[in-house]
Amino acid sequence: MADRLDGTVALVTGASSGIGEATARRLAIEGAAVALVARRRDRLEALASEIMSAGGRALVIDSDITEQAQAVAAVERTVSDLGRLDTVINNAGVMLLGPVVGAPVDEWERMIALNVQGLLYTTHAALPHLLDAAQREPRRVADVVNVSSVAGRVTRVGSGVYNLTKFGIGAFSDSLRQEVNTRHVRVSLVEPGATSTELASHVRPEVMAQLAKRFEGIERLLADDIADAIAYIVTSNRRVAINEILVRPTEQEG
Repeated sequence: MADRLDGTVALVTGASSGIGEATARRLAIEGAAVALVARRRDRLEALASEIMSAGGRALVIDSDITEQAQAVAAVERTVSDLGRLDTVINNAGVMLLGPVVGAPVDEWERMIALNVQGLLYTTHAALPHLLDAAQREPRRVADVVNVSSVAGRVTRVGSGVYNLTKFGIGAFSDSLRQEVNTRHVRVSLVEPGATSTELASHVRPEVMAQLAKRFEGIERLLADDIADAIAYIVTSNRRVAINEILVRPTEQEG
C-alpha cells in the first residue's frame, strides 16, 4: 500500500505545463502541499486555484531557476510559507535538438543553464531542508526526483548537447544518492520516452519535422503517465528506494 503524503511539502519546478503540472496535481491529490515553481505566473495561478478548489494547498512561486539567487529564494519561500520541504521534483527543462555542426550556441547555453544548472541550484538549496525533514514525522524520509529522458541513456545524431545534459543528470543523481541515502533522503531518476508535452515545441522548424517523422504512428505517453511514476516513487515506504525508472511508449523502440 502506498503511503499518502499528508503533512508533507513538495516543490515542483517547471510546474506550469506538461509533466510538472501533472505531477504537482497528483502530489496534491496524495496530500502534499505543493510549491509551484516556473516563470509563467498565470498558468501557475490557474493550477493553484484548481488544487485549492479540490481542498489542497498550493503556493505560486514565479521564478527563473537558472539564476541561483532565484532558485534559492524559491526554496526558502517554500519553507517559510509552507513550513518544511520533503520532496523536490526537478522537472524544468528544455530540449533544443539539432546537429552540432553549425548549431546556434545560445541553444546549448539555454539547455545547460536550465537542465543542469537550474537543477543543481535547486537541489543544493533544498538539501538542508530535505535532510531535516527526513528525520521528522510524518514520514521520516525525503525525496529528490530528477526528471531526465531516454536521452540520458541513448545518444542520437542531432541530440548531442541535450544528451550531454541528461547523461549528466544521471551521473549527478547516482552520486548524490550514495551521499545521502543513509540519511533517508532518496534520489531517483525518471527517464521518459516520447511524451505529449510542450517540450518539442521549442525546437527549430526543420528539427520539428524530423521529430514528427521519427515518432509517426507511435502513441506517445501522456504527462499523467510520468506523474504516476513519480507518485509511485515518492509514496513508497521509507524502506524502499526507487533509484531509476525508464518509461517508454509501448511502440517506441529506442
